[in-house]
Amino acid sequence: MTAAGASARPLPSGLSIGAVLTRLRAEFPDLSISKIRFLEAEELVTPERTPSGYRQFSVADVERLRFILTAQRDHYLPLKVIKEQLDAIDRGLEPATPSARLPRSLVVADAGPPPAREIRMTREELRREADLTEDELAQAESFGLVEQSTRGFYGVDAVLAARTLAELLALGVEPRHLRSMRTTADREAAMVAQLVAATARKRDPDARQRASADAAAHAATLMRLHALLVKSALTREIGA
Repeated sequence: MTAAGASARPLPSGLSIGAVLTRLRAEFPDLSISKIRFLEAEELVTPERTPSGYRQFSVADVERLRFILTAQRDHYLPLKVIKEQLDAIDRGLEPATPSARLPRSLVVADAGPPPAREIRMTREELRREADLTEDELAQAESFGLVEQSTRGFYGVDAVLAARTLAELLALGVEPRHLRSMRTTADREAAMVAQLVAATARKRDPDARQRASADAAAHAATLMRLHALLVKSALTREIGA
């Protein structure tokens, strides 16, 4: 039976840690029992225990592990970020597809489809979610780094931008240092808009949808180039 066929079999309830390893190893060859135990110790997965103390993993536990391992392998996300995403999912939110981290990957992940449910956060909810002070959030908004929707709430992009900003602030970066990124993003968006303008102006009902898809693909190409330029600059600066 192929690995794909094995993963398609229905899972029995109460899998042992060894059975979980067997089921996931085809997708993640480097996975080990100690790695699964480590993820449990970090509270990213919490299997039930039998009266004798043996772990019993549910279907949801296995899918949770698959999510964690995929985020690490494909997107190079640290466990802290993965845990934040899992916490958001547990709360009924749906974080957007994560991007690859530039220091470990040349290619930035293409933009994924929008979440199935729209997130609507108040300003205070966003501030608490991202762990930003009122002054930090106010500065971020003044520089166009975090934006409120036209309907008066903060959506998925604002949440992810605020979380990312919080990570940079923890490294000592200030919002004012990032103003040029907003300017660059606006210029690149204008360039992409020009590339798809002819398609967007067509009168057939699918024109705007095609233009949107083309714009996402063109933006991903620009992001790839940006990643390469950053890597080249780092090589010049520190030999990275």
